[in-house]
Amino acid sequence: MTANNGRIVGAFTASHSPGITGWPERPDQTKAEKVYAAYDEIRRRIDELNPDAIVAVSVEHFTNFSFGNLPAFAIATADSYLGPVTKEMGEFLKVEQHDYPGNGRLGRHIYEHALTADFDPALVEGGLAFDENFCVPFKLIDPESKYPLVPIIVNGVNPPWPTARRSYHFGRMIKDAVESQSEVQRVVVVGTGGLSHWVGLPESGQVNVEFDQDFIARMESGEPERLTSYSPEDIDAAGNGAHEIRTWIVAAGAVDGAPFDVLVYEPVPEWLTGTAVAAARL
Repeated sequence: MTANNGRIVGAFTASHSPGITGWPERPDQTKAEKVYAAYDEIRRRIDELNPDAIVAVSVEHFTNFSFGNLPAFAIATADSYLGPVTKEMGEFLKVEQHDYPGNGRLGRHIYEHALTADFDPALVEGGLAFDENFCVPFKLIDPESKYPLVPIIVNGVNPPWPTARRSYHFGRMIKDAVESQSEVQRVVVVGTGGLSHWVGLPESGQVNVEFDQDFIARMESGEPERLTSYSPEDIDAAGNGAHEIRTWIVAAGAVDGAPFDVLVYEPVPEWLTGTAVAAARL
């Protein structure tokens, strides 16, 4: 990396439960206030970093893909993205439907770099619509939608999933891609999803606090081998929705083992998830 090349100046991770924006009144308000304060802190830190673009990593809830076409990884390269996908979803999430700015050139560069790094992600050149995956966290951390996004999708909704190790290495690839170009200087990575939760199952509303706290300890350690040792069965113990932690693992890979400080963790069954927000210590 030369002095003029791009670099990742910050990395953050957060849950994206629809309830965080859609049902703020349901949980114990002491818990809720702690969660919102952590999102506010992320917003403050991102504004302080003043990035030229944000690489946003999340899962996709069959808004664009389907069982007939469900890539392990996908990279979008458009200059704008509609979210939420429908006005009805916007009312549900309490997020006004609008166009989010994109940085298509950086997205294209990351995609092409992925191919040279022996990854084969899907290419989404246009038409990627957002659901709660990006709309919920970005309402809180970039409410004016002022930062151009490069959306990246990781399969965390249905097996077979990319391994934890592959997800971490995908994050490393993002770092290398950013550092191999000079057009976009300051890049922030945001990974959204998790933690423990069950989607569409009788266990919905349960939270596996033991799993969540162990995962948080691994993120705080900055030790890649601890993050990459998960098997699918390990994650299943925290629910089918817990497979979204791959987005956090990608973000950890993008900062190459930097430890994360967890700004909040609260089990919030009213939001159907173990809810957490974290920031890389760079």
